[in-house]
Amino acid sequence: MIVGIGTDLCDIRRIQQTLDRKTLRFAEKVLGPNELLVFQQRLAKVPARGVRYLATRFAAKEAFSKAIGLGMRMPMTWRRCEILNAPSGRPEIRLHDELADWFAQHQWKAHVTVTDEVDHALAFVVVETL
Repeated sequence: MIVGIGTDLCDIRRIQQTLDRKTLRFAEKVLGPNELLVFQQRLAKVPARGVRYLATRFAAKEAFSKAIGLGMRMPMTWRRCEILNAPSGRPEIRLHDELADWFAQHQWKAHVTVTDEVDHALAFVVVETL
């Protein structure tokens, strides 16, 4: 049974502007440790790919926070929710600390998809009962 659906559309240009103003502090605030490694690798190879990665993760976390009904309040935080790719390339949500415990208590499962095109990143999350 579906318990929540969330979506978010992010303007990649705004993410770039924020990075330009706040340097990498913005990425460090939004991304968890595993995501940060991927971001830094992509940014070093092709800067635009790094920015797109950050934008899709930002959108996915916003969508996830809507799907679980918390928004960005405890136990939901930017860094406790990571969107990482499975070996197949499929994005997956990995939760940490209090957020992982809270989510497990509800016995929910989350599905996420992300995409980006030119100036926008889009994420869609469905949360269902196990």
